[in-house]
Amino acid sequence: MGVRSWIEGWPVYRQLTGTDPLGRGAAAKSAGSRALSARTETADSVARSVCPYCAVGCGQRVYVKDGQVSQIEGDPDSPISRGRLCPKGSASKSLVTSPLRQTTVRYRRPYGTEWEDLDLDTALNMIADRVLAARDETWEDVDDEGRPLNRTLGIASLGGATLDNEENYLIKKLFTAMGALQIENQARI
Repeated sequence: MGVRSWIEGWPVYRQLTGTDPLGRGAAAKSAGSRALSARTETADSVARSVCPYCAVGCGQRVYVKDGQVSQIEGDPDSPISRGRLCPKGSASKSLVTSPLRQTTVRYRRPYGTEWEDLDLDTALNMIADRVLAARDETWEDVDDEGRPLNRTLGIASLGGATLDNEENYLIKKLFTAMGALQIENQARI
C-alpha cells in the first residue's frame, strides 16, 4: 500500500477533498462501517406497539425477522413520543429476547433454600387459596359501634407501571369486590 493510497483512505483527507466537509457522512465512514446495515433494513415485517414500561404510552416499531424480534425503536408517527424512547423503552427488546427472561413460575417454599418450577394452574390455585384465607381471617363486617364496614385489611394491591388503564381498572374492581382498601399503583407513587 503506497503512501498516496493511504492518505486517500485517511478520513481527514476525504473530508477536506470530498463532498462531506463537515465529516458527518461518507468521509467519516471506514470500510467496516460502510459494510454495516441496520437491523431494521433486513426485517421481514414491522408491527406498531406501545412501550410497556409506564403510563405515557410511547409508540414503538417492533421489527421481526424469521419470526423473532430483531429490533425495537421509537415510532416517529406516534403523536405522543414522536419517535423518542427513554432508556427503558429503548432497551425493551430484552423483555422478549433476553436469555435470562423467566418463562416459568418460580416458587420457593417458606424456609426453603431452593427455587422450584410450578405449572401455572398450581401457582394460581396457591394464590387463590392464600387470598381467600387472608380475606377470611381479617374480614370486618361492622365496627365497634355496629356501622357496616365490609372490608379486609389483610389484602392489598400494588400495581406496576407496565399495566395499562384498562388493566388497572379491572384490578381496582377485583380488589374492591374482595373488600380490599389498600389499592395503589406504582405509576402514581
